[in-house]
Amino acid sequence: MSHYALIAPPLFSHQRAMEALALTLIARGHRITFIHQADAQSGLRDPRIAFHAVGATSHPPGSLARTLALAASPGGFSLFRLIDDMARTSDMLCRELPAVLNRLAVDGMIVDQMEPAGGLVADALGLPFVSVACALPVNREPGLPLPVMPFSYDTGDRARQLYASSQRVYDWMMRGQRRVLNRHARVFGLAPRDGLHDCLSPLAQISQTIPALDFPRREQHLHHVGPLRRAGSASDARWPVDSSRPFVFASLGTLQGHRFKLFKTIAHACRRLDLQLLIAHCGGLDAAQADSLHASGARWVTDFADQPAVLAQAQAVITHGGLNTVTDAIAHQTPILALPIAFDQPGVAARVAWSGLGRRVSRFCSSDTLAHTLDALLHDRRCRERLADARTQLAQAGGAARAADITERALSTTTSPLAEATP
Repeated sequence: MSHYALIAPPLFSHQRAMEALALTLIARGHRITFIHQADAQSGLRDPRIAFHAVGATSHPPGSLARTLALAASPGGFSLFRLIDDMARTSDMLCRELPAVLNRLAVDGMIVDQMEPAGGLVADALGLPFVSVACALPVNREPGLPLPVMPFSYDTGDRARQLYASSQRVYDWMMRGQRRVLNRHARVFGLAPRDGLHDCLSPLAQISQTIPALDFPRREQHLHHVGPLRRAGSASDARWPVDSSRPFVFASLGTLQGHRFKLFKTIAHACRRLDLQLLIAHCGGLDAAQADSLHASGARWVTDFADQPAVLAQAQAVITHGGLNTVTDAIAHQTPILALPIAFDQPGVAARVAWSGLGRRVSRFCSSDTLAHTLDALLHDRRCRERLADARTQLAQAGGAARAADITERALSTTTSPLAEATP
């Protein structure tokens, strides 16, 4: 069978999604090698996925902690430092991947959209590759806002002007990474690249979204397969919830679980509505902060919770708008209140609100505003109807198995793109 290289940012949610796809392919007889800086190996949970370290000089052991710290607090100058960090990583991969890929004798590549070096190097070596959108797809299309922008969908001239001007600002901010890509493109003898969207596979592009969680697209170039998850038995764990009062789950993901002030606003809002609140902070808070949240209105505060099992009980979820939490909520028909913080979360929140799968509110809002919005969500019958439709779509999307089918087909050819397949 084939040997595929896997290139993805060493971020928890990205590695979990790519791991699910990799293990599905391994079960079919393929070999998978994840290539990145040495620290990234700790994020792999299954020894069947091989690992090859690169960047020993520029990205030595211990250096990933700085990247994760920047990603956890991406405001102000930290955001620009994070972008510079991304550019340095792309530079390292462009320098080191060609020799490593040749030495490993890989047959193709599976590349996260958020690491453009993978696609650029694949082009340079003539290797077939697929692009995987672990976050919102970066594919650009006229009349659609970028996935990192908070704008809703509109076809009017004013909206189109807003989308275009915000795209220019984004491209200016990402100019450092663009310079890195173009420098290496010249060395490789390739045409210039304008950014992430110019380093995507011409063969197949796989997305963890579904059409119900996206704005209308004219170009049918994405395979919407839904969440990439490892196969496993569903948990029957249940929280001791009082059935006479609504139960709400709040999580801000692995990178944002340290946001004590925001959790406190959530707790105050839930206390105002007499709701049962479970907060999962993913290890971001200490015991004193957890006690303070109890005093502020949270009934339970924990580091981690079995998210699917909790969502099966909850009447609403309060989230930062992470794609994994949102798709889990759809799978359990749980109304979503999104408080986006960074990256593609504003885009996810905008799509949740536009599609009627939930509501969004600023993370800087007062507890009164949050309570008002949450109360309206809990009484929104139309939201539950739309979640039911989206849930059906999600169940038919195909997940990791369909993504593996697409990957195998794409990496066995270098001649023509794959058309969007109907699950």
